[in-house]
Amino acid sequence: MAMAAKTGGTSKSLRIRRHILGYLFASPWLIGLLAFVAYPVISTIYYSFTQYSVLMPPQWVGLFNYEELFMYDDLFWTSISNTFYYTLISVPLGLAVALGLAVLLNQKLPGLPIFRTIFYLPSIVPVVGMSILWMWLLNPQYGLINGLIHDIFGIQGPGWIADPAWSKPALILMSLWTVGGQMIVFLAGLQGVPSYLYESASIDGASKWRQFWQVTVPMLTPTIFFNLIMGIINGMQTFTQSFIMTNGGPADSTLFYVFYLFNNAFRYFRMGYASAMAIILFIIIFILTLVVLWSSKRWVHYETA
Repeated sequence: MAMAAKTGGTSKSLRIRRHILGYLFASPWLIGLLAFVAYPVISTIYYSFTQYSVLMPPQWVGLFNYEELFMYDDLFWTSISNTFYYTLISVPLGLAVALGLAVLLNQKLPGLPIFRTIFYLPSIVPVVGMSILWMWLLNPQYGLINGLIHDIFGIQGPGWIADPAWSKPALILMSLWTVGGQMIVFLAGLQGVPSYLYESASIDGASKWRQFWQVTVPMLTPTIFFNLIMGIINGMQTFTQSFIMTNGGPADSTLFYVFYLFNNAFRYFRMGYASAMAIILFIIIFILTLVVLWSSKRWVHYETA
């Protein structure tokens, strides 16, 4: 009996020691989670109910910030409209271009690694540098794009980022330059499609186009699902292009949500107001993600053993 009790006590002590060691090894990550994720999130929720200018202590105002956003702030609705417009067009268009490039670069041809690298490189260029480059490309007077339009078609190109009607399409066009990351993910998905499916479809007389829609696309739906989620999250947080290239103009046509949040926080020093905007942005992205997750049951197909 005494020996059994001693053995049980030793085993319990060993388990406790292992738990302590486990928490010690995980402590850097846990400290980082608490300091850089949990604390900022909790602080943002608290400040969203306050009037806080950084220079003065926060004052509790309850739901006043949210009421002002929804009832009295026209720029709030403008920024939401601009962001949804940009996201709803740039994300599907980017997915289509990335998938098309991945299909082309999945062929067994010489020199493909070089072309894959060329198409991927723009996606790792810093957004600030890319924005400065595209400011020149989209310049209505001496930009390369309008120059090509004039040389090929003999007409004057649009004003692009200087024209409210063309500013968002210009930034959407610019976003296609960075589809290399999605292309790599699609390329990995394509290489995971079993070859026997194409062989069976070919034996049944399916054309290449039909094989693409009946074999390739269904097998890539998990990859499309992943890229779609990431594209929505990134699209709803678009900021740098507007900040560097247009400053939200012309006529607030590129005043995206995060850029307006930045203005309230760091230009107008309305930290409480900006915190309320951050909470609303989180809710919007969360709802959009849930909608995509819910719809995925109908169109995402997983290979079964």
